[in-house]
Amino acid sequence: MSRLNVTIVAALLAGAAVLGAIAVTQTVSLGAASTHSSDAKLLARAKQLDRFEASLRKALAKAPPALPAIPKTAAATQHAGQAPATGAQPRVIYRRPPAIVVVRHLHHGDDGSHEAEDGGEAGD
Repeated sequence: MSRLNVTIVAALLAGAAVLGAIAVTQTVSLGAASTHSSDAKLLARAKQLDRFEASLRKALAKAPPALPAIPKTAAATQHAGQAPATGAQPRVIYRRPPAIVVVRHLHHGDDGSHEAEDGGEAGD
């Protein structure tokens, strides 16, 4: 390799190193500046969450209002396990479900649809 080529390659590598160093210093300085602003944001958010937590605790401490009484109806007494108002027990009819039949066909090779071993058709 000639001296000119070596000098050009060395200059390009030096330029790349300088640009890389500048990029690193700017990135580090941006990171340091954002740390101070993010601390302020985190502190504000923590205060907001503390206020919300206090409001939730206050709401939890309050007792809910009493529920109104449930009216007594014939439907309500039937659901409670008591007999209907007519006095007759309902008749229960059990109907057996239809049988489930599963047919599995296993191929045995004897159904006649295959060709014979000599190359002709089956059944000739």
